[in-house]
Amino acid sequence: MLNTILNKETKIVTLQPHGTLKKEDFDAAVKVIDPFIEENGQLNGIIIYAKSFPGWDDFAAFNRHLTFIKNHHKKIKKLAMVTDSIVGEVGEHFASHFVEAVIKNFNYEQIDDARGWILEDQQ
Repeated sequence: MLNTILNKETKIVTLQPHGTLKKEDFDAAVKVIDPFIEENGQLNGIIIYAKSFPGWDDFAAFNRHLTFIKNHHKKIKKLAMVTDSIVGEVGEHFASHFVEAVIKNFNYEQIDDARGWILEDQQ
């Protein structure tokens, strides 16, 4: 399951996975995110908030995740990976070559710092 929490005031989406990711998780996230982007142009940021990386249920879920990234990376200013997983550190360096959003890794306890970082140049 992937909880998708949209804060319309800050224009930040928090994605919080619980268990392995399924393709339906990304379909549900799109239903929350896309109408907001269509109305507002873009998001200030996305926070991926997970103590550890849960992985994907199957190849279809992995493929849907890649499609989600491809369709949204130009509409997001910043991506905060808030995790104690090594995936956060790797993602900060590796994913930056494939997405337009600025990516930064934070420890799991630093979610407030991640929100602050996303909003720091939005004033």
